[in-house]
Amino acid sequence: MTSNITPVPHEPAEGESDCEHVLTHLYEYLDSEMTEADEHRMRAHVAHCSPCLAELSLEELVKKLVKRSCAEQAPETLRLRIREQITVMTVVD
Repeated sequence: MTSNITPVPHEPAEGESDCEHVLTHLYEYLDSEMTEADEHRMRAHVAHCSPCLAELSLEELVKKLVKRSCAEQAPETLRLRIREQITVMTVVD
């Protein structure tokens, strides 16, 4: 699945440690929603920071487990009803 999100480059906020920055943006990294430069910085940091690497590994495992557990699709009738409701809500707004 490819993302339609355009990554925005970002630097750590003032006073934010590299570890805080990495942990704040783990899911952007896991979802490939970072610029190449940000991905490179993330990989470089976790390559030398065991606590951040451990957290990244844990979050990656959780994401894989959720994906595997959510493989079942809703019945077509339910999906159609939800899509109709979204359309109605969009038109009404």
